[in-house]
Amino acid sequence: MSHHQPEYYEKVIVGDDETKQRCHQGKRATSVFQQKHPFEARKVESARIRQKYPDRVPIICEKADKADITTIDKNKYLVPADLTVGQFMYVIRKRIALSPEKAIFIFVDEVLPPVAALISSLYEEYRDDDGFLYFTYSGESTFGCPTPST
Repeated sequence: MSHHQPEYYEKVIVGDDETKQRCHQGKRATSVFQQKHPFEARKVESARIRQKYPDRVPIICEKADKADITTIDKNKYLVPADLTVGQFMYVIRKRIALSPEKAIFIFVDEVLPPVAALISSLYEEYRDDDGFLYFTYSGESTFGCPTPST
């Protein structure tokens, strides 16, 4: 672990596929982080982080609006590119101290990615223009849209 890493990032260490389920297309909702920090500042920060830690992905993870689930204490994460969504979900579950019987769902751009998807794949496809990958988590499996019937 590097001691040069900014302390406000939660560094996630672990170690693997891809696809997605689209709920509906649309403009990505603006996150609280995006509202608080100007675009240029976010872009500079993500570029600096990616240069310093090229094998890691900068993630902003926030609770979905009106979600009936605990609010997370940290929103910024610096995770290995080969981490899976399932492994990241485990990190989030631990941070919010979610009991094992409770469900958690993680969305990227209103998509519920498969747990086997690599963070690096999601980063390539969904990263914001500011260089961050934005996740939203909820206790419900839908992100304000009907669940598709199978």
